[in-house]
Amino acid sequence: MRQFLKKYRNVLIGLLLVVLVASAFVYVRRSNANGANQFQTTTIERGDLIATIGSTGTVRAKQSATLIWQAAGTVESVNVQVGDSVSPNDVLASLAKTSLPQSVITAEADLADAQKALDELMNSDTALAQAVIDLEIAQEAYEKAENYLKYLQLSPKVPQTEVRFFLQQRRWGWEYRTKTKSFKGPAPKEWISDAENDLALKTSQLEDAQQEFDRLNNGNTEDIAAAQARVDAAQATLNLARVISPFAGTVTESYPLPGDQISAGATAFRLDDLTSLLVEVEVSEVDINSVEIGQPVTLTFDAILGKEYHGEVVNVAQVGTSAQGVVNFKVTVEMIDADEDVKPSMTAAATITINELQDVLLVPNRATRLVDGSRVVYLLVDDQPVPTEVSLGTSSDTMSVLVDGDVKEGDIIILNPSSESQGGPGVGPRQQKQVEQVEP
Repeated sequence: MRQFLKKYRNVLIGLLLVVLVASAFVYVRRSNANGANQFQTTTIERGDLIATIGSTGTVRAKQSATLIWQAAGTVESVNVQVGDSVSPNDVLASLAKTSLPQSVITAEADLADAQKALDELMNSDTALAQAVIDLEIAQEAYEKAENYLKYLQLSPKVPQTEVRFFLQQRRWGWEYRTKTKSFKGPAPKEWISDAENDLALKTSQLEDAQQEFDRLNNGNTEDIAAAQARVDAAQATLNLARVISPFAGTVTESYPLPGDQISAGATAFRLDDLTSLLVEVEVSEVDINSVEIGQPVTLTFDAILGKEYHGEVVNVAQVGTSAQGVVNFKVTVEMIDADEDVKPSMTAAATITINELQDVLLVPNRATRLVDGSRVVYLLVDDQPVPTEVSLGTSSDTMSVLVDGDVKEGDIIILNPSSESQGGPGVGPRQQKQVEQVEP
């Protein structure tokens, strides 16, 4: 055996060297293959992107009111219960008259008297008819007096026999009488003076008649306003014994029962307009400038499984509120497809769609890194990672729009670049760049 080894030692050494070289080659190939295979990759493609902002909020009715008792007393009747729909000015509950103060009890009689007086002012036409007659008579008397004065002033001569007119008061108005005087030459000055005085009187009488007619024809505004005020005052006093709905809505809370002794200021009912529901959400100051009125919103509720609701932004607060160093802004969303399952005070998860882009080049968010302040992705070229600087635009939870960079559709991008690859080709451990994974 020793002789055999001595004889073929050189041959055996050569064979060993060949085996070692072959093993090293296979190891390197396998290492390179394993390095390439360890990367998770995807292909850069074009597609649609929907950018959203998520938040949570609370449901409330568009209009809501807590109704209280205005006076103390004993509940006589309760006309509604929870779930009932009511109209404006419906009486929801009332107090017994015998338990009310005297001022409230007498208000009912005062209201009847005040309403009667108002109706008489609104519906009486007798005075107006008489005012029309008086105005016509005064107008006719004024015209005759005016024409007579003009006749005396403009005529150089008048006939020897002149007929003068004057009015005589009668029970039902004015009646014309005549008196005849004879003269020669121009009209006497005293005649003109008398005519002027008569015209001034007729003018004053016409103005008085016109004012009276206007007052009555306009409905006697001041008297009607005063009468209406008395009606309103009596009604307001009488309403102290009632709870009245201020708007149309649904009774969501009811407290009184017949026979209860209540005090002024006690809560009686809660009324909500459930025909329109709002969700108020808090949006961070970082995102608030992306939110605009009219943007669509998707809503889900933990209390309502398997349903998705929709709405739109109807109000964006202009002033934020700070809590524990975080500034948020209130955004109001109006639901457009709410049903009976959605109730005030429920918690909703809201997703606000702030932008929708179509047919754009998309980059996965998980593939981006921040290298020395620049945003970088790693493309797989010939099984090797190649760092490429990019500029990104609008983002969603998973994708961002490629705005600029040497990346094109069809390129293979690495989703999980290793620490060795993040430094780039030719960068050793001591030359490793500061690399950080960031969200767009």
